[in-house]
Amino acid sequence: MPSIKEQLSKKIEKIEQTIDFYLPEEKGLQKTVLSAMNYSVKAGGKRLRPMLMAETYEMFGGADSSIIEPFMAAIEMIHTYSLIHDDLPALDNDALRRGMPTAHIKFGEAMAILAGDALLNYAFETAAKAFDGTNKDIQTAKALQILTRKPGIYGMIGGQTVDVEQENKAISFDTLMYIHNNKTAALIECAMMIGAVLAGASEKEVSMIEQIANKVGIAFQIEDDILDVVSTSEEIGKPAGSDEKNGKNTYVLFKGIEQSKKDAEQYTREALQIFDELEYKNPFLRELLLYLVGRKN
Repeated sequence: MPSIKEQLSKKIEKIEQTIDFYLPEEKGLQKTVLSAMNYSVKAGGKRLRPMLMAETYEMFGGADSSIIEPFMAAIEMIHTYSLIHDDLPALDNDALRRGMPTAHIKFGEAMAILAGDALLNYAFETAAKAFDGTNKDIQTAKALQILTRKPGIYGMIGGQTVDVEQENKAISFDTLMYIHNNKTAALIECAMMIGAVLAGASEKEVSMIEQIANKVGIAFQIEDDILDVVSTSEEIGKPAGSDEKNGKNTYVLFKGIEQSKKDAEQYTREALQIFDELEYKNPFLRELLLYLVGRKN
């Protein structure tokens, strides 16, 4: 049986093809912003969110690629737009992303802002391609509601706002968890919930998926906080130690490295406990959730 890394490689390759299919053609007077969009999306990455979406969709019996694939591309566009803006001088001021120059270094600050704006807009234009004029459009509309809500002011943007405002300030652990629950976990919740909804999962099952994804998202962010301290820039593809440089409040700052590792494992165990209560199974997805704890980048 192929290892988890071998399976990941094949699945990422397929996801890359899906994303590339939906990216805009670089032509016309607005070509520069299109190039900046595509450059940022094609910089690579784990493609975790579209992968979690696709695997959840498959677990609940989803089989129509024309419905799930526009959403897979859309969520990666939203994720990428958030990274472009995160890297800007006004926020994290990072020069590297995935081992490559960030968008504002490559194309200039103004074009990076526009590329982020464009990707957010284009994500919803892409997701809307899943509507096909059949009864399935009800599920597609519910998925679109999730896609508009979770990255927004009561999700990712809300978490980012508190994160930025609390830089270089002493905050409570509850405030830190608000940031992690929204800045990171909300988009993972978004991915897995959309997969479940598009496959016709019940409200109870979608709620269970949201709980699983939340715990996975927190574990993922704790690992990110750990990696920022213990890894090199080459390993993580962006400047190591940037959290401390930017005065970020992190899980490691509150709990230390060893306790943070234990807590990430605990969140993952709790996620898998709920996962195993589901009637539907996906062995690869279960293995993927385990793999995310202890990753190197």
